Amino acid sequence: MKKPSPKNNEVLIKIRATSVTTSDVLIRRMNEPLIQKFILQLIFGFGRPRNPILGMVTSGIVERKGKDVTLFEVGDEVFAYGSISPTKRRFGSYAEYICLPENWNLALKPVNLSFEEAAAIPYGGLLATHLLKKTSINKGDNVLIYGASGSIGTMVIQLAKNLGAHITSVCSGRNFELVKTLGSDKVIDYTIENAETKLERYKYVIDAVGYSKSSKLKEKSKKALTPNGKYISIDHNTPLTPKEAFLNLKRLAEQDKIRPVIDSIYPLEKMAEAHKYVELGHKRGNVVIKIN
Repeated sequence: MKKPSPKNNEVLIKIRATSVTTSDVLIRRMNEPLIQKFILQLIFGFGRPRNPILGMVTSGIVERKGKDVTLFEVGDEVFAYGSISPTKRRFGSYAEYICLPENWNLALKPVNLSFEEAAAIPYGGLLATHLLKKTSINKGDNVLIYGASGSIGTMVIQLAKNLGAHITSVCSGRNFELVKTLGSDKVIDYTIENAETKLERYKYVIDAVGYSKSSKLKEKSKKALTPNGKYISIDHNTPLTPKEAFLNLKRLAEQDKIRPVIDSIYPLEKMAEAHKYVELGHKRGNVVIKIN
């Protein structure tokens, strides 16, 4: 494929890493229930996605810049998320190069992170921020996170902990150690019998997996709320990805207040294998693609 050329307000990025997200898998399959499929197709294109190359997460090096670009220089190490609003999205990071406008969700890569680690920040971090925008967590508030070990859940744990929450994480037992190191105070294994008996009362129940997964525990957790408590699902409305949220993730990463969780790293030529793995629904944190 021909190397793209940046417009006046764009930079050309030599991609070093990207990630395979659950959303990427959904878009590729396009076999969701009718209403959700219609919404996905409105956003991403009917039939095939409008851009045949998927991927919205980028980390890499600026190789060229348009004549109007002032925020970046050739050689800058950057990371990005190809969505600035529900109507401004750009796919194409499953490739060696991508062009992005300088004023989108694009910033200098956190200096303390590798390209692979930087690629594990934007997707989960922005969606976790979207979920937590619907809360007003005070120090000591009990928060339950369902789906705590995925790319979104691992970021919700850390961001909520930074706000002072007392966190109970729902995940499989094999992920207990991981979520505890991220800040979980209590854990519940959704795979055990009568797991719902371990529920307490929570100011917020945050569902980081949405309609794709359910259980008796999940249904019970929706009502395990304190008076004026709130259940929040990632599927409740279209996530917003404003630039201030993206830049805040960069700051928190540089301050070591959040850290990316990487399940595995695949080379670009094993993209199909990475998708199959993500489709199983059991990844811990993020699946990253390394591009030489």
